[in-house]
Amino acid sequence: MGRIVELANLPAVVDAHRERKDRIAFTNGCFDLLHIGHVRYLKEARSLGDVLFVGLNSDESVRTLKGPNRPLIPEDERAEMLASLGAVDYVIVFGERTADTLIEMVRPDIYVKGGDVDPALVPEAPTVRRHGGAIVTTAKVEAHSTSNIVERVLSVYATQTPGQKR
Repeated sequence: MGRIVELANLPAVVDAHRERKDRIAFTNGCFDLLHIGHVRYLKEARSLGDVLFVGLNSDESVRTLKGPNRPLIPEDERAEMLASLGAVDYVIVFGERTADTLIEMVRPDIYVKGGDVDPALVPEAPTVRRHGGAIVTTAKVEAHSTSNIVERVLSVYATQTPGQKR
């Protein structure tokens, strides 16, 4: 079984880790334009458990969350990039606005969110707690976001004439 897990195969993967008494960490996000902030966040998330499951928003759910011009990178490519990272054990693409359905399936011991998220505002918190999990936020990585990267690219190339190299 690969590191990108189909929803139908998820229960078997989770059960195998539960049988081994592994501490399961889980996080989720869009991960559109993978950057160093994501990498550091995922490494920290992985350090909190024996195994890290990452829920990846589908293209449609990214559009719902971020607007019609997103994602910039298609879900299959985002999943492949995440799965190639040493910190990530499994990637599961999901189409809902929140990761509650995946959390119900994975029942993580630790639910990890980035440092830019207020734990009190995490919509999945009740689901995590219902299954006995804890919510942990990682250290914030300043000035690293997809939105910042997009703004920087647009400002650099806004004044460029066609064919001009930077």
